[in-house]
Amino acid sequence: MDDLEKAILLVYEPGAADPTLRAQAMAFCDHAKADLSALLRLCLDRLHRSSLVPVHFWCLQALHDAVRLRYSSIPPADLPILRSALLSLASDRPLPAASPPFLRNKLAQTLAALIRLEYPSLWPDPFLRILPCLPSADPSSIDMFARLLIALDDDLLSLDYPRSFAEAADATRVKDAMRQQCVPQIARHWFDVVSLYHSLDTFLVAAALDTMRRYVTWIDIALVANDAFVPLLFELILAPDSIEQLRAAAVGCVLAILQKRMDPRQKVALLRSLPVSLVFADPNLVIKVPYLVTGYAAEVLECCKKLGLTDIDSSSPVELLEEALPSVFYVMQESEEVELGNVVEFLSVYVTTMRTPSQKQAVYLGHILEFIRVQICYDPAYRNNLDIPDKIGREEEDQMGERRKDLLVLFCSICRLAPDVTQHFIQNLLIRALSSSEASVEEVEATFTLFHRLGETVNEEAMRTGSGLLRELVQILLSSQFPCLSHRMVALIYLETVMRFMKFVQDNPQYIPYVLAAFLDQRGIHHPNLNVSRRAGYLFMRAVKLMKSKFVPYLDMILRGLQDTITQFTTSDWCSKNFECSGSEDGSQIFEAIGLLIGMEDVSPEKQSDYVAAFLRPLCQKLNEVLLDSKAQGLEESSGKVLTLQQIIMALNALSKGFNARLATSICPAIGIMFKQALSGVLEILTAFPNIKTLRNKITSFIHRMVDILGGSIFPCLPVVLKQLLMESEPKDMVDFLVLVNQLISKFSTSVESILEEIFPAVASRLIVILSKDAFPSGPGCNTEEVRELQELQRILYTFLHLMANHNLSSVFLAPNCRGYLDALMQLLLLAACGHKDVLLRKLCVQIFMKLIKDWCTNCNVDDKVPGFRSFIIEKFATDCCLYSVLDKSFEFHDANTLLLFGEIVLAQKVMYEKLGSDFIIHFVSKGLQAAHCPHELTEQYYQKLQQANDIKALKSFYQLLVENLRQQQNGSLVFR
Repeated sequence: MDDLEKAILLVYEPGAADPTLRAQAMAFCDHAKADLSALLRLCLDRLHRSSLVPVHFWCLQALHDAVRLRYSSIPPADLPILRSALLSLASDRPLPAASPPFLRNKLAQTLAALIRLEYPSLWPDPFLRILPCLPSADPSSIDMFARLLIALDDDLLSLDYPRSFAEAADATRVKDAMRQQCVPQIARHWFDVVSLYHSLDTFLVAAALDTMRRYVTWIDIALVANDAFVPLLFELILAPDSIEQLRAAAVGCVLAILQKRMDPRQKVALLRSLPVSLVFADPNLVIKVPYLVTGYAAEVLECCKKLGLTDIDSSSPVELLEEALPSVFYVMQESEEVELGNVVEFLSVYVTTMRTPSQKQAVYLGHILEFIRVQICYDPAYRNNLDIPDKIGREEEDQMGERRKDLLVLFCSICRLAPDVTQHFIQNLLIRALSSSEASVEEVEATFTLFHRLGETVNEEAMRTGSGLLRELVQILLSSQFPCLSHRMVALIYLETVMRFMKFVQDNPQYIPYVLAAFLDQRGIHHPNLNVSRRAGYLFMRAVKLMKSKFVPYLDMILRGLQDTITQFTTSDWCSKNFECSGSEDGSQIFEAIGLLIGMEDVSPEKQSDYVAAFLRPLCQKLNEVLLDSKAQGLEESSGKVLTLQQIIMALNALSKGFNARLATSICPAIGIMFKQALSGVLEILTAFPNIKTLRNKITSFIHRMVDILGGSIFPCLPVVLKQLLMESEPKDMVDFLVLVNQLISKFSTSVESILEEIFPAVASRLIVILSKDAFPSGPGCNTEEVRELQELQRILYTFLHLMANHNLSSVFLAPNCRGYLDALMQLLLLAACGHKDVLLRKLCVQIFMKLIKDWCTNCNVDDKVPGFRSFIIEKFATDCCLYSVLDKSFEFHDANTLLLFGEIVLAQKVMYEKLGSDFIIHFVSKGLQAAHCPHELTEQYYQKLQQANDIKALKSFYQLLVENLRQQQNGSLVFR
């Protein structure tokens, strides 16, 4: 063993030496690679003389790197030596039979790399040198040739990997040369290996078949799809004693032949020539070769798509498909090897080829429906995890949701194609679930899932009339007591299915008692599982919204059925667990449903009053109890008492949704009085605990509802409400506050003037500070939650000011305690009107200015209500907003919203001309248009257009042309600003 071999052993056995010595060994080996010519001779010599596997691998790796990375530096005189030596190692003087596979693979990769660079121009005969030796060669050489073909495919020829443009060009060159020179000989070699060795050397035959499978995609199909090869391949597939490895390899070759791209008529002829029917005849064999069955069927189906249902040589591809389908269905049911996605894709395409299913196709559709049912069933092992969902159960539910997507799309396709077949299938499932004492949770849940999806595909007319079997199916659904409804998953999908067919019940009111029973008994709201109970409450509320007029005759029965639920709601002590398991369905939806029913005009005012009292009193009593206890013992935001108060307020809010102002104040004033009393109790909570955010949010929402239904009678409560809500000045709190104030302005207009005068100083002082120009940073990383909250507050503020201006409340700005904030607000408005990135918000600000001009300015300067406002409008708003901002290149006339803003800006000029007269026009022309170098004739035309009384459209068109003219002069740069 010389120094190089010792160094190589140290490199490949790092544990055998200290790091310093190993580093020296690596440096020694790298030095040996410096001289390429010497390296080639060294490696070729050691491959023949050394007996050490690490030395062999190092030499082959060095040769591989030299060919791949340093080919241009190899001396031309050394290349013939390299070619000859590598060919010799791969054929007549191969590596020892005991050489490990990785050595053979590395030799194959090195030879493949050299072939890629030199074949056929520089090295025309590598294959012609190897192939003649193979018939009489030993198994080691045959194995080496297979590895060479595989390496060539992996590294260059295969289209399964992304290739660069250069690699693709090399692959095309090599393939073209091989087709012309040696592919027939290679195919003959494959046949010889399979024929001679199939009973002697399984690995050798499998390797040959693997190379054949790879190369079929680009060689002449006649070389392998012929009377010699096909019987040989099917012999390996059909023989009962065939080794599974060989059967699988033969199946791979047949699949490659099947999937070869060609004219569909030629493909059909090829498909007919294959003895696949012999496979279909043996169910035991079908299970062993599922990919052959599904691959064959997929190719036949593709031919059906391309050729339609026409005969080809007196035989239709549809007949081939129908011959294959029983085996496909058998594989779907019995085999776990075939990927579900591939099966679903095949079935989906098959279903789309049908128009009006024949009797035989209807049978096949039944098989597909049964396959879907089996595939969407949960694993019983997760039954408990899904009933009371834990982490495992939630993961299983998510995974099944993904698994079901394509399956249910396929199911819906069948529903639309063959509704009778699907309805009959669902009917059998329902009957089976009802008649079998052993029906499982998973089977019943799958049945309802399919029934629910069936409802999605039924058109409105069929749903209304219950066409086909629908009437009978819905009757079974509503009137039967199905097993397993105590399980959460079954109960939830059952209720969703009932809701899905509510439109049928809407036109068939005789089924209403069944629907109410399903929602109100232990299947729904009284279900022991809280998730199911809450979901039932939500769905019941939706059903009430859909059919409330038809539910009114059953109102007493409904309220009796819900009485214990309401009692439980007001006697429970809530905890965070209740909210975790219920999500957004918090139980208040039941109160909304009750309110919607009680608020119907068909119910007498006396009954309405009694019903409201029956539900409001327990809620208010519970609220007062918790409030008194909280005042005595204190209240923390995370406590159960806060959750309880929150739930009661949400229930009050939900109950109120059934009533409007006319009912609560005119028709049945007692209802308004009761809600006002409830509001007083809720406001006590706000007064006592103003800093608990979750309660504030729920209380604010309730106040919005009370504004809607109590009307002006809420006024005495407003000072307390607004004072408490103004105690917090965070942007989000201010948004909530302003939204409420905006509602009051919209509803009561000038009636809230005195209230606004009271609160305006506090609002203005805070917002001027919060929304200063520096409050909105720009650049990367500035789109934070905090900035987004400020942007929302800014939008709500300008909406607030817009509402004030347009509801004749501009006098509030001028009240003695408010006037001090006017200048700062005008500056904020001007800033937004000139350059805010939200174009619609800019439009809002321009409209505010127009309304204030109309309110505060007169044709006579001395009569203006606000000293200095006229000059501010003329000197700032007119030029900055109405001229400079539209000259900016960011003002995009092609944008629809920007055009709306432009229309308001032009209208503002008209208003200024009418109210401010010559003061406006003189300044706008001299300080604006002339400063922008506007030609004199355009200025004259502008003045003429402005004077025309009602032709705002002409003014807008002209002003746009003027702006575009000035932009061209300034080349988009506003140097004059």
